[in-house]
Amino acid sequence: MTLVEISFEPPGAAADAGFLAQATDLVNRVYADAEKGIWHEGAERTSPEELAGIVRAGELATARLGGQLVGAVRVRRLASGEGEFGMLVASPDHRGTGLGRRLVEFAEGWALDRGLATMQLELLVPREWTHPVKQFLHEWYTRIGYRPVRGGSLADDYPALAPLLATPCDFVIYHKPLSR
Repeated sequence: MTLVEISFEPPGAAADAGFLAQATDLVNRVYADAEKGIWHEGAERTSPEELAGIVRAGELATARLGGQLVGAVRVRRLASGEGEFGMLVASPDHRGTGLGRRLVEFAEGWALDRGLATMQLELLVPREWTHPVKQFLHEWYTRIGYRPVRGGSLADDYPALAPLLATPCDFVIYHKPLSR
């Protein structure tokens, strides 16, 4: 995986319909598989318009292998002072290669370069049953140093998403102290 290049998309990429379609498709395909049973059929994680706003804000980092888009992560600074990553995706063809870890390390490095002491992520979890992918992610994030610090209600914090859920869900907020 040493040939993978990770960098932020330039703001001008927000006007590139082909890139936005490709990135939207990657995010939606990965999340449709990873969150099967959580959302109503046909619900999508993102749209080209949402991704365009994220790109314009300078928050979308992409991973490319030989020029091909193989992963992405949203990285930003929260108003509360933490760094945050989300929308972490690796192409199904590149799972198990360390790409996800490289994207997380990129996000953490970005936060450290800005003097941020903590990195945050949110993990959507069903309230009434254990989702195997969410359990895997909880274990993986814990192994790499993230700890749950609080929970949140999806309906309270993301009211537009709540009607799309097929099952009651909350999200768990994880933090990791950062240091070099």
